[in-house]
Amino acid sequence: MKKFLLATVALVALGATVPALAADLPARPYTKAPAYVAPLYNWTGFYVGGHIGGAFSGDNNFGGLTTGNNDNGRFLGGLQFGGDYQFAPNWVIGGEFQYSWLGSNNNGIIFPGGFLYTNDQRALGSVTGRIGYTWGPALLYVKGGYAFADNGESLINGGGVPVAFALTGDRRNGFTVGAGFEYLFTQNWSAKLEYQFYDFGSSSFTIPTQLAPFGSFRTDDHVVKVGLNYRFNWGGPVVARY
Repeated sequence: MKKFLLATVALVALGATVPALAADLPARPYTKAPAYVAPLYNWTGFYVGGHIGGAFSGDNNFGGLTTGNNDNGRFLGGLQFGGDYQFAPNWVIGGEFQYSWLGSNNNGIIFPGGFLYTNDQRALGSVTGRIGYTWGPALLYVKGGYAFADNGESLINGGGVPVAFALTGDRRNGFTVGAGFEYLFTQNWSAKLEYQFYDFGSSSFTIPTQLAPFGSFRTDDHVVKVGLNYRFNWGGPVVARY
């Protein structure tokens, strides 16, 4: 019985001591959660994608004989791949290869004497550099470089018989300039709207000689397209610093 009473007294004394010891401990400091830092979009890396749009030939003429007009619109679709580098920190430079297939084209001209010349432009391609300014997920850019075309040309006489011919210029190699807007709607996917002008220079007939007096014509195209890219970013998003 004595042992039981002594144990009870000891437990009561311990219970009275614990709150006192807890009161002597320093208060737990309050730690504020770190502020959320939103990521900045990173344009650095390679990408691959596709595009669709329309191509419109310029107001070209051959000695006053019309060979094309801006109402001559054709469907266009193709692929592109390239790479970008973001620096300074809102500027982006890059390079791109692009190839576009064109819809059928009945861009022919009948010369006096019954000759029919046709230039069927089946595809357009370009190798360009670009520079742009980005704010967040948006990028506004200009581009320019080398352009090439896949042309199918023919000349037939009034009886429908193919005729040998020669023209100055090659109508297949030229230059291109353009501008566009691209938007990163996720870290790896972007969409773009772009205008591009292709110029393949002037040409004139040297053979047959009876067509030489008609002068020269230009071969150019205005292209508007929308595209989608998948981007292989290097290192993920760039973290904002404060």
